[in-house]
Amino acid sequence: MSRYNERLQKYLSSLKDNGFQVDEYSEFKFEALDDFSNQGSLQELIDWYWSFANSTTMEMQRIPLNECREWSYNAQIGSIEHSSGEFYRVEGYRISGTGSREVMGGWDQPFLTQEGHDGGILGLVRKRIEDVPHYLVEAKEEPGNYNIVQISPTVQATFSNLKRAHKGRQTHYSHLFLKPEENPVTVLVDQWTSEDGGRLFNKRNRSMLLEYQEDAPLELVSKRFKWVSLFQLKYLIREHNAIVAPHIRGILSSL
Repeated sequence: MSRYNERLQKYLSSLKDNGFQVDEYSEFKFEALDDFSNQGSLQELIDWYWSFANSTTMEMQRIPLNECREWSYNAQIGSIEHSSGEFYRVEGYRISGTGSREVMGGWDQPFLTQEGHDGGILGLVRKRIEDVPHYLVEAKEEPGNYNIVQISPTVQATFSNLKRAHKGRQTHYSHLFLKPEENPVTVLVDQWTSEDGGRLFNKRNRSMLLEYQEDAPLELVSKRFKWVSLFQLKYLIREHNAIVAPHIRGILSSL
């Protein structure tokens, strides 16, 4: 029996001996107590992150909305939308009945409305490596991110992206979440989670956690992906929160 499993069994036995319930979430609590990673130390993870954050070539230049390529104003419905009809629209709403809020008389505001309201898949892969559970994360660039690069789930993609409305490549590892029944995975978490209702209209995402079969190989498609421990993720959320994507926090909150 490995060192990890020995300590896990002692932990579970201690819970039972002291009258605590042992269930499918007990191991996740145990994982967060110590850094069992055999795929790199916490400092190596932090250095890995900064190697991408400090070398990113992504730049943003603010331009007028009417100069955004593939985006235009639809005079018929009064919204800004993408030429593909996918992604999201910028729509205006008038809000009333706001007695419980700071502005009693209501207000007008723009909302971002996702096509179909269902945003996309936020998916994290868990896999045991030499008995120890690890989680596959990506150093992902998004133009609006703090630091541009954030440690993100295995898959973080809208359904528009998954349908390749952007005419780009297929999202790495998305097949595991789109068709888990055809892959060596077990679905641990699959639930819809709502997004910020102050700026996103009725948007929700499908949050998923998959357990990948231990003896099945899973290739890292680039250096931007890394196996990390739950302890490492929770440490970064606590101590370096700005470098961890909120979607990882959302997935882990269900454990």
